[in-house]
This record gives sequence, C-alpha cells and structure tokens, in this order.
Amino acid sequence: MKIRTFTEQDIAQIVTLFYETVHSVNKRDYSQEQLNAWASYEDEGKRLSTWKDALSRNISYVVECNGEIAGFADMTIKGYLDRLFVHKEYQRQGIAKALVDTLEAEARRLGLTEISTQASITAKPFFEQSGFEVVQKQVVERRGVKLENYVMLRSLR
Repeated sequence: MKIRTFTEQDIAQIVTLFYETVHSVNKRDYSQEQLNAWASYEDEGKRLSTWKDALSRNISYVVECNGEIAGFADMTIKGYLDRLFVHKEYQRQGIAKALVDTLEAEARRLGLTEISTQASITAKPFFEQSGFEVVQKQVVERRGVKLENYVMLRSLR
C-alpha cells in the first residue's frame, strides 16, 4: 500500500472507482434509485471536470495497491472531509483508516481542532470506529431522490 498526493492524471480512475464502489458496496443500505441518484453514470463527464478541480484545490490523497488506485480521500483546508472511497475489491484492508490518519495529520499540521464529514449509512460505522461522533442524521436530495446520511465530527483536541 502506497499513499501519495493526488495528481490530475488520477481523475479517470477515481471517478470510475467512485461509481463502482457506490453501486456495489453501498447497495446494502440504499435502493437502486438512490444509488443512481448519488452516483449517476450520466454525471461521469461532469465529475471528471469538477472533481479534478476540487481534488486539486483540496488536501487530497490516493492509495495505490498493485499499480492501481485502491482508495482516495480529500479534505478542505477548513477540515471538511469531502470524499473517502475505497475500491470495491480492497474493502476492509486498512485503506480508509490510512487515508483518514493521513488527513488527520494534515489537519493537525494546519492547526485545525476538528474534522467534519457527511457519512453514508454504509460508512457511519467506520467513522464511529475512527473517533467521529454523529452530530445529526439528515436527509439530502440528489437528482430529486432523498438519501439519508449523517453529519459527523471528530475532535482533534
């Protein structure tokens, strides 16, 4: 496992990883309609552009295993963990933990006192094990479809 900084050349693999992970790993907690709204195949082109910009602007890392991207995460300079996804074939191998630990080290270096995120139903147990606490349960709307998730916070004090 190799953790490195995101580069723009990673974007195609990241967008594919996101789509495939949502549609396989998250299907136990969300309906097909919800998965399609969250990770629409039609939005791939838009994601390639907007995510490349966002990941370039944010503090962003990827994990490589066997020459492919096995996971990625990004956080704003204010401590909002925006995306954290692990390839469907690399689940439960410590990749998400390694990414969160790396982002936490960056947050501490920046003098931040907390990290926040919006976690899916699927990701909530992982974040709780990583020291995040639920601030509130919420329902968000994507493409006219309602999805439940959790606002979560981790104190760095």
